[in-house]
Amino acid sequence: MEYNTLIPELIVSDIEKAYAFYVDLLGFKVAYDRPEDKFYFLTYGDVQLMIEEAGEEELNQMAYPFGQGLNFSLGVDDVSAIYQAFQEVGYPIHQELKVREFRVGNEVVRPQEFAILDPDGYYWRISD
Repeated sequence: MEYNTLIPELIVSDIEKAYAFYVDLLGFKVAYDRPEDKFYFLTYGDVQLMIEEAGEEELNQMAYPFGQGLNFSLGVDDVSAIYQAFQEVGYPIHQELKVREFRVGNEVVRPQEFAILDPDGYYWRISD
């Protein structure tokens, strides 16, 4: 396996809830895991992400929402399908699906996107 030069590792409070969010809803794939460490190495296309459940001592030092001031943007092929999957299970949507317009260099781009918080409050913008 070839590793990216930057791979975020998110500390989570409940690995099962995090797995359900990232794998079952967002569509990440498990590249490998270490169950004894409550750890998953996940991929989504060329994106690589690690999630690991923190111990109680570490969790006591953290406050919800984890990752305050940090947000992730994930480009997907079918943003509507992922949005619908979250709606079908009643997952809270932080920002509803909409078309956003902004300038990139001399171009104007119009991605469709929505925003959600993972179970620990990490902010994710999902767009096409």
